[in-house]
Amino acid sequence: MKTLIKFLTIFLLFNILIGGAAATLNVIVVTDPSGEDPNGFAGGSMSFAPNMFQSTFILSKEHRFTILSGGEGEAIPRLMAIVDAINILKNGGTAAEAASAASGYSGIRIMCGGVGKGAAVGGSFDAYLVTVDDNGIITVTPQSGGLAVLPPGKKGAIIHLRNTPGNPMYGTAANVRREEAIKIGKMIRDGYPATVIVAEVFKDVSINAGEKHGGGAVNVASGVSTGDMFTPANLNETGYPMDQPYAKVCPHCGWSVGYPTAENYQVCPMDGTPLKTIYAYDALRDAITVTKGTVSVSVYGSDEAGVIQTTQEIVKATVQEDGYSEEAIAKAINDAIDHGLIIGVNYVEPKDINVKPSSRAVGVYYTPLPDDRTAPPMNLPLSSGFFEVLGDIQTALGCVLLILLLFRSTLISSFRR
Repeated sequence: MKTLIKFLTIFLLFNILIGGAAATLNVIVVTDPSGEDPNGFAGGSMSFAPNMFQSTFILSKEHRFTILSGGEGEAIPRLMAIVDAINILKNGGTAAEAASAASGYSGIRIMCGGVGKGAAVGGSFDAYLVTVDDNGIITVTPQSGGLAVLPPGKKGAIIHLRNTPGNPMYGTAANVRREEAIKIGKMIRDGYPATVIVAEVFKDVSINAGEKHGGGAVNVASGVSTGDMFTPANLNETGYPMDQPYAKVCPHCGWSVGYPTAENYQVCPMDGTPLKTIYAYDALRDAITVTKGTVSVSVYGSDEAGVIQTTQEIVKATVQEDGYSEEAIAKAINDAIDHGLIIGVNYVEPKDINVKPSSRAVGVYYTPLPDDRTAPPMNLPLSSGFFEVLGDIQTALGCVLLILLLFRSTLISSFRR
């Protein structure tokens, strides 16, 4: 947790210098307050604005809580509110107590929640509080500023949504916020898991309100995050648009490729099956929804969406076939690099693959290629000794040519005799 706070401090202090941005969509959905359902507690953040990094959707796997930040206030007060909320939740406080920390800072919003802690939003917000009783009765209540609380043990949700100035769909937030709150309530009543509902919110908000850049989402119950799947590659850039295609997948064999590389493929190169397009909101749902065979794949060393998505699919397929083998995963990734499915990174070795079978997790550590190269040097089946001999031959030939050049007159005269 100290590392997390240090990261937030560095990021937000630097963000002051380049102009901060904050999430305009924060949502938490609770379909199983007990935390027993691995997909029963989820949340996420999104915005039209740039700089939607992981600091806007923090997940504590150890303590099973999330903090989603936003508001129109300055970066330092936001950092202070986040740190206050982290400390409160870490020390056993409720979501209501943690969210209340935002009220001490002008223009700041904290939405948070955790297993056994409920959910709450505090500070500057325009939200709907959704509750769903065991008998199926849905209550949707508008809330604005101060504190709104979903008590521990209660099914429901909180959704905050505003429009970012400059968004071409500015002015749609109020209506979309209300429609989504009602839809969330119905989906909870009908038995959909929280992770699926959060993904549906991302889809609807990105399409209907234009607040569409990741950001990302978390599965609080299972400790799973989208990580850097949709966050910006650089400061002052927007994240991945959640309403756009993210990858193409073969429905027959599972082969997949991420965008922009996917633009070059219409059918599966393995069996010719037409590829299915996966949108970013679908990829988000799949990333945070835990199933029996779910493998959590983290990719480091590349921020390219295509590289991340393709790597994740390759790792999942390899684990399913060969288990958690560093050698098998490295070979599969290198084959993909050779075929141009993964670009901009060097070949990996087994030591670059970190597997944790007990938690069904795999980490892949890439080394980016220099000078904007897309592919590593070819591995020719020739030893270095061959090239040394070839170099010696070239040197000898060069010397002979030099001698012929220097003594050409003498040699010509000798031949004429």
